[in-house]
Amino acid sequence: MQENETNGLRLLKNAMLKSVDKCPGLYCGRTVLANSSLSACGACLRGFRVNAQYVCSPCEKDLTSHDWLYLGFMTILPLIIHWFCIDLNAHLRKFTKGELILHASACVEVFLSAFLTILFTDPIWQMRINSCGVQKLSDWYTLFHNPTPNYEMTLYCTQEAVYPLQTMIFVFYLFCVTFMMIIRPGLNVKFLPYRGKLAVYYALYIFPILALLHAVAGGLVYYSFPYLSILISVVSNALHFSIKLDQTMKSLLETSISQMRNATIILGHWILLAYGIISIPYEISYVSLLLVPAPALFYIFTAKYTDPDNFK
Repeated sequence: MQENETNGLRLLKNAMLKSVDKCPGLYCGRTVLANSSLSACGACLRGFRVNAQYVCSPCEKDLTSHDWLYLGFMTILPLIIHWFCIDLNAHLRKFTKGELILHASACVEVFLSAFLTILFTDPIWQMRINSCGVQKLSDWYTLFHNPTPNYEMTLYCTQEAVYPLQTMIFVFYLFCVTFMMIIRPGLNVKFLPYRGKLAVYYALYIFPILALLHAVAGGLVYYSFPYLSILISVVSNALHFSIKLDQTMKSLLETSISQMRNATIILGHWILLAYGIISIPYEISYVSLLLVPAPALFYIFTAKYTDPDNFK
């Protein structure tokens, strides 16, 4: 009896969905109201996305591996900036205890922010995320796809079609700034009293810039972050070697191996490059990871040919 009733309700629901008129635009849909009727065409609520029947349905998909890799990149990026600012303002040729503690503090701030961001994203207090999924680039820019039926009045259907990949990054940045302002000032006073505060000041400028870039180019970054990882790694690797006073191959090799600071920075470049290679959304053999040291070795072995003194 109960099974027949369930099948009847399912058939009734399917019949209702089939009778729904098409909504204009790519992202306009009808919301199911409390009395089981459907609203007029408009923007779906947060956490909902229009389906093939032009009805706003809840987002209950799991994140894909590309989504998680994207979130990983967005987590690594502020950490790299923090470490760069700390190292830049320390003005030291080797790691000190104070600088290492500040680096560790930045790491704790970023990963704690990422952990809490996941916990506060639906479903709350679970280490998983309900997602609408990303189907195409326009999903990130629904603002530009509001239809104008019959060229009369614009129907505003702007929404987060890629829920929650857009808003959770802003929440993550907010957590990063909050924890930085709570944890870092005391450590700066104790371990890097004169220059440590500058890294905090730089971050207070950089995070709003990152938020603006995410709002404007979030979709572009979503599809290009593997190549951005590779580009950042290669460029920063070249900059690291180029500031060395002694550009001979022997000196570059010795300092890269014998000095802990240089070895750590180069290892960081290699990890970022490997992350970019793994994240490329095409089938790539893991043998290609053997090429990770190639940019560093290429610079070292060709530095003598690019020395400015050779062109005088």
